[in-house]
Amino acid sequence: MKPEPNDNALRFHGQPGHVESYFLRANHPTRPLALWLKATILAPLHGPAVAESWFIWFDGEKNTTFAQKQTTPYSSASFADESIQVAGTHFELRASGTAKGTTTGAQGTARFDLSWKKDESPIAQPLSLFPLRILRMGPFPKSKLNTPFPSLRFSGTVELPSGTQTVSDWPGMQGHNWGKEHTFEYAWGQCLFPADDAMAEGFSARVRVAGRVLPRLSGLVVRKGGRTYHFDTLVDAWRQRAEVSSDRWLVSLRSNDGEATLEMDASKRPMACLGYDNPDNERSFCFNSKLARATLTVRPADGASFTCTSEHGAALEFLRREADPRFPHVV
Repeated sequence: MKPEPNDNALRFHGQPGHVESYFLRANHPTRPLALWLKATILAPLHGPAVAESWFIWFDGEKNTTFAQKQTTPYSSASFADESIQVAGTHFELRASGTAKGTTTGAQGTARFDLSWKKDESPIAQPLSLFPLRILRMGPFPKSKLNTPFPSLRFSGTVELPSGTQTVSDWPGMQGHNWGKEHTFEYAWGQCLFPADDAMAEGFSARVRVAGRVLPRLSGLVVRKGGRTYHFDTLVDAWRQRAEVSSDRWLVSLRSNDGEATLEMDASKRPMACLGYDNPDNERSFCFNSKLARATLTVRPADGASFTCTSEHGAALEFLRREADPRFPHVV
């Protein structure tokens, strides 16, 4: 059995029918401000592969987003595992890494020059929501994800047409996903709770197999201090409940580790709608907020219950098949 690749190792090897993304986010520790960056590969079933760089600035004080995408031929980009360059964006994805770049579009020009360090807490260790190797390496599900760096600390500057924002010790994370196509439908969320030395990441998703859409599956991993609580059985419908609306996600799960409920709400928060193309040219729409409210409650099987809250520090995304006119659409 071949060993699993490193968390940030490139899974694209020139094959048609592939999507892959590396993404970063950082949140102001006290104000409703956040940055999201992503570099992607889209290799269609027919035609040449392309690379994309994405930039979104979320301003909850003005209730606005600055969102842009740039696309370039894959042949002009570079994805050398930890070192990525796409259309003016450069990531060095290490425990002490950097993100630098310039993006220009209809909203003007933005520049960013950031560095980060891995949090020293145990919550910062690499994480996967798929508990079994066969789920991470096998043909099902068609879309994979992991989180090489669940907890980072960012510093640097972000220059927007409206002015320059200094980034100083902002909490954030770095993720990586890949597969033959985007998941048919999902809600995904990740939140750091620095005051509690805790984090949570989870999803509720529906996948399509042989043309049929399966019932929703959910998974959640919670860390607090040096302990990890797993609620990631995935197919145990008797012990999971999920509620998904246009801007709210609630999931309740039970496992041998106890019970957990995570609620994320992005209503009345800035959100952008991103067009995600699949290799078969079918388009999905990702509704992306990095300023969601989060409440996490865990009742361990052997220990005291705890609750963590974040007013505007949660990453929350929904993938659907239709756009929503309420949110700006980044083509």
